[in-house]
Order: sequence, then C-alpha cells, then structure tokens
Amino acid sequence: MDYQRLSSLLWREQELLDLLLFKAEEKQYLILTGKTRWLARIAHEIEVILDQLRTLEVERAAATEAIALSLGIGADPSLRQVADAAPAPWGDLFAKHHEALLALMTDLRSLSDANRELVEGGLAAIGDVLLQTRTPSAGTYGATGRHADGAHRAVTLDGAL
Repeated sequence: MDYQRLSSLLWREQELLDLLLFKAEEKQYLILTGKTRWLARIAHEIEVILDQLRTLEVERAAATEAIALSLGIGADPSLRQVADAAPAPWGDLFAKHHEALLALMTDLRSLSDANRELVEGGLAAIGDVLLQTRTPSAGTYGATGRHADGAHRAVTLDGAL
C-alpha cells in the first residue's frame, strides 16, 4: 500500500487548487478594474491549471483504487472512506486532506459564481449600450417589393423616359 504516494498526490492537488483560486481572484480583479485586455491570458492560465488537475485526478484515482482494494473497502471509494479505513497516522492525514480540499472547492465555487455574475452583468450592460446607440437603418425591401416598414414602395423606372 502506497499511502505516501496518495498523500503526495493530495498535496499536489491542494497546491493546484490553491493556484486556481489565486487565478480566479486575479480574474475577478481584472473584471472589476475593467482591465479586460488580460482576460484571455488569465483564461489560458486557468486552462493550463485545469489540465494539470485532470491529469492529477487520474493518478489520484488509480492510487486511491489500489489502496481501497488492499483495505477491502471496494472500488471507487471517496477520500473520506479511505480516511476512515486507513491505519494511523494515514487516516488522520487523509481526513485533513479531505477537509482542506472541501474548503478549497467551496471557495472556488463561490468565487466562480461571483465572477460569472460579474461577466453576465458586464455583458448585459454592453448590450444595453449597444441598443441605445443603435442608429435607425434605412431598411431593406421584402419579398413583396415593399419596404420593411411599409412607408416606401418599390418603383419601376422606365429607361425610355
């Protein structure tokens, strides 16, 4: 049983989630200050961290599965189940990892929700401004040859006149 390997992976996951939280706060700062030119860059940095988390998640799942089989707790256990079944001091350590990961995920969800609301509010404000600055167009003619607003009609010009 490789408890040390699972613990190392959990530490790495916490580091990446903490970095993701930092990047989400940076994103919120950029949105609030209107420095939107850096939003694409921060979005790319967030994607890189998410890719690393996906890779780490696969490694963690494999390590957890191997420990779970040796502890006899069945396939695909939660970290809490592994913490409850693991011998000391690993059980306590995994329980602390579990609590830390839950806290980070809660912070990330609330920050992500706040950022989403800020972006949606900004988009709505942009839409309102665009509607207010919209100039009336001359319009086009429909299939009947009439102008779309009905105020104008199609006219055929006789070239001989």
